[in-house]
Amino acid sequence: MSDEHGRILVVDDTRLNRTILARALENQGHEVVEAENGRVAMEVLGADGASGIDVVLLDLEMPEMDGYETLGRIKASETTAHLPVIVISSVEDLDSVVRCIEMGAADYLPKPFNAAVLQARLSTSLAAKRLGDLEREYLRTIDRQRSELARFLSPQVAELVSSADGEALLDGHRRVITAVFSDLRGFTSFAETAEPEELLDMLRDYHGEMGRMVMDAGGTLEHFAGDGILVFFNDPVQQDDHEARAVRMACAMRDRFDTMHEAWRKRGYELGFGVGMAVGHATMGRIGFEGRYDYAAIGTVVIMASRLCSEAQPGQILVNQRGYSAVEDIVVGEPVGDLALKGFSRPVTAYNIVGLANGH
Repeated sequence: MSDEHGRILVVDDTRLNRTILARALENQGHEVVEAENGRVAMEVLGADGASGIDVVLLDLEMPEMDGYETLGRIKASETTAHLPVIVISSVEDLDSVVRCIEMGAADYLPKPFNAAVLQARLSTSLAAKRLGDLEREYLRTIDRQRSELARFLSPQVAELVSSADGEALLDGHRRVITAVFSDLRGFTSFAETAEPEELLDMLRDYHGEMGRMVMDAGGTLEHFAGDGILVFFNDPVQQDDHEARAVRMACAMRDRFDTMHEAWRKRGYELGFGVGMAVGHATMGRIGFEGRYDYAAIGTVVIMASRLCSEAQPGQILVNQRGYSAVEDIVVGEPVGDLALKGFSRPVTAYNIVGLANGH
């Protein structure tokens, strides 16, 4: 069926009226579906899922369910609210016209109708319906793309990539972030002796558990690298409490690792869990090449989080001075002194997060 023609639902309790309308519409190239009252019309729309009908031509004075109630139900349902409804009625008082338009009718024509005027009004309604269908399909496509992207990217980055407003952020910007790097102690030795299938199963379980905690905390997962996980906070979505979110996530990950490790130890895995966390400025944006881009944080703060992670003993969460100052009211911490980190000319003051303070 061409864009100029559509599937029209004619709702009128008088058979003669339906027949006259149907003949006029069929002569204009439309397909016609008939209903003798509002109840039957709603059954037709429900059976079609509303997708088969393009426009509803609606009488007002009908038994069982009149035109006003029918119009109200059509516009109240998510599956039919988008359908253009043209009221065709012998009720010509101004109050009825205003009432129908306010309820969402696309137009109001008097009986007896003029075939040329009806065709013009139908053409306008069909064009609006086609445009609305395209917009809805576009939005569904965007939602599908966002869902697919979220399988490979963090939800925040997936949202950013699929939005027009995100282009400037993707191009690059500076921001204070909290970077969190975690990995497993003893993983290299384990990987050298474990069967590949065993290794992959273990990593899937580990990534699945830790990934859920990243999502719950609102972190942006930059990447998994074997047993290593890099997460940052306060970008692309800004968070006033990004340091607190990060330290709570790190503590939750440590607790979850302890539970998982009990099961792993029974299978002969001897592993530990360490975390490095740093707060500072980073350059955020898109890196890569055409066809394969990542969203990344670049800067000293990321390197510091990685180096602190390398220094952490099993069970430690090491945080730089700036990060600790932001969370010291909600944690129990202990100084570990100044650390000589690779790539840093000066020692870095660090603290170990023993746990969260009571009530936090």
